[in-house]
Amino acid sequence: MGAEDKVRSPCVSICALDERDVCIGCQRTSDEILRWTTMTNCERKAVLVCVAEREQEVAL
Repeated sequence: MGAEDKVRSPCVSICALDERDVCIGCQRTSDEILRWTTMTNCERKAVLVCVAEREQEVAL
């Protein structure tokens, strides 16, 4: 698998953690951010599902 096949990071370069330890820019937890480079594509896709859910919570 080439680098172009990897699920890309949702990072938007607005890096700051809120009181829940979630980045206000990409909505990943600090643990998800730290582990991203070692995650499989399946794990990354699961994180992106969580990210989408967190984005919906923030939008409310």
